[in-house]
Amino acid sequence: MTNMPPFGSNLRGAVDLSSLVNRAPAGTTPAADAGASIAGGTAAPSGTVALPSLVLEGTDANFGELLDLSSRVPVVVGLWASRSEPSTQLMVVLEKIVVGFAGKFVLARVDIDSNPQLAQAFQAQSVPTVAAVITGQPVQLFNGPLGEEKIIEVLGRVLELAAQQGVTGTAQASGADAEPVVATPEPLPPHHLEAYTAIEAGDYATAQSEYRTALAQNPNDTMAVAGLAQVSLLARLQGKSIDQIRNGAASAPDDLDAQLLVADLDLSGGHIEDAFDRLLGLFPAQPAAGRNTIRERLLELFEVVGQDDPRVPPTRSRLTALLY
Repeated sequence: MTNMPPFGSNLRGAVDLSSLVNRAPAGTTPAADAGASIAGGTAAPSGTVALPSLVLEGTDANFGELLDLSSRVPVVVGLWASRSEPSTQLMVVLEKIVVGFAGKFVLARVDIDSNPQLAQAFQAQSVPTVAAVITGQPVQLFNGPLGEEKIIEVLGRVLELAAQQGVTGTAQASGADAEPVVATPEPLPPHHLEAYTAIEAGDYATAQSEYRTALAQNPNDTMAVAGLAQVSLLARLQGKSIDQIRNGAASAPDDLDAQLLVADLDLSGGHIEDAFDRLLGLFPAQPAAGRNTIRERLLELFEVVGQDDPRVPPTRSRLTALLY
């Protein structure tokens, strides 16, 4: 699912953030100086912007200010959710990397469950999703787990794009927070840690095995259930091109496996309703074994997008009606 398109002008405006510009909490007036309105930050001389921290919480209410800030310092946006173990781990890695760049970036952490408008604006159909904002314009970077070295490479290219746009300022943590404190995650259970390491290496078979072992030891491990569903999706798509998947399904409309793979592709690309509709549309014409396969795939995809995703309950209801 990791996606890192080539940098260039075609990335500009890929996400509509216009509704977030100059938004301020009720009863306040948007500050002309973005640095002054993000948690007490102030403008500083010599191309620097003084902020309380290099890692900020991005919200539906304050993101207009962060867009303003992006005209002086590139803003990396990390969209995550506490229910997603890979996304919480990636946020920790991102914090470490951004702090290591010594103010060349600011990281805005966005909890998509608490900030639905930002989740929609950045088209965050899955987490983690990472983007950048430069001069108020978005640049899609990648989604899904990514190794630390690759993230550093991506951010280096973001710096090049920022320089082309004249954004060469530096953020400086001020006061007591001059040395930003990077959050330390709760230690991962051993098999989860092995699975996450395998995912970063692209070894999805090992990751699947580790999550299955975790579930064998604790069948109520909901994070392992979600992790297994996510990595199984990645494994099914690994090594296959979009054209290969779609052409295969078009040439074999009665091949259930080929149709299931297109649904996987749709969901991985953020077209969640299309994936669900495709599977439900296939259901009536299938024999009992095929119906059960579709049911199991849908239940797995529910775990991929999250059981609390608003598209899951109506799809579950439609599936139940088909079953009974």
